[in-house]
Amino acid sequence: MGSDGRTRVAIVWRGDRAARQAATAQNNRFHRIFEALERAGVAAEPAVFDEAFADEVRAQLMAADGVLVWVDPLHEGKTRAVLDPLLRDVAARGPWVSAHPDVILKMGVKEVLYRTRHLGWGADTALYRTAEEFAGLFPAKLRAAGPRVLKQNRGNGGQGVWKVEIVTDSAEAGCMVRVLHAQRGSVPDEMPLADFMARCAAYLAGDGCIVDQPFQARLPDGMIRCYMGQDKVAGFGHQFIKALIPPPPEGPDSPGAQPGPRIMHGPDAAPFQSLRQKMEAEWVPEMMAVLGIDRASLPIIWDADFLYGPRDAAGADSYVLCEINVSSVFAIPDQAPEAIARLVAARLR
Repeated sequence: MGSDGRTRVAIVWRGDRAARQAATAQNNRFHRIFEALERAGVAAEPAVFDEAFADEVRAQLMAADGVLVWVDPLHEGKTRAVLDPLLRDVAARGPWVSAHPDVILKMGVKEVLYRTRHLGWGADTALYRTAEEFAGLFPAKLRAAGPRVLKQNRGNGGQGVWKVEIVTDSAEAGCMVRVLHAQRGSVPDEMPLADFMARCAAYLAGDGCIVDQPFQARLPDGMIRCYMGQDKVAGFGHQFIKALIPPPPEGPDSPGAQPGPRIMHGPDAAPFQSLRQKMEAEWVPEMMAVLGIDRASLPIIWDADFLYGPRDAAGADSYVLCEINVSSVFAIPDQAPEAIARLVAARLR
């Protein structure tokens, strides 16, 4: 708590020494969150992080009442290998941290798609933890079920996410597949299935795993990002994405290959009320039970990305979860900063 009696929150994002020295509450992309926290009576300060000055950031966080973190798991070759132990230590000594690294490891990894596959947002999802499992199970799944999407456990920006489909398959020539990486600028490539699977071996290193889901045919209808403030919907974003869709003949850098803008909507937007009801009343409580997370531990802000699944007999949409984002959730709907500030103020009280 500061000398003025207000609770103090440090907002963490990645940057270099110059960014740390120059950071203010106004000159960064989180300025609306700073403003909302100020209106809620919470004093917020920038806490730009890099491994080069991690001890300095740790000392700053220890002096705060709460910590809000926006740091991607992968960024220009850097990971959270230093940050996560730092945040665990800070949280163990008193300050409240959102999202806590242990909660991220439950929610914000692709393995959650497998662990919650039986919920209403689930699909025919498989999980491979070893090269032996991958080699023994994936080829048969691909042959039997059609195009699949493989995802490494931790990543962002489409890194380690692949669409895989069979081109030819014969005893003489073996299995040839067409693969497309979800990273922007990727183009389809054809290769032997064995070669592609060898390329994925790095995703199984250490405690890694690969999640395997069916490709959703309605991908061109867009992705719905459901923004959550703890267990309540804070808004929606709808975007016509281009990831895993082959680029037009003009190439991956052409205008037609670029994703459309993410159109933001408030929590009451009519087209998404069915999804809101399912999230708040069914899927989030069920997810919490499966993962062993209580409400107080839920991240202040997180999102769930959905693709449209098959329509039911009455023509109503279904939704398939393709990712939960916890580490660094941005951009956010107009209503989200106030929701974040209310939740932070209530948590610190």
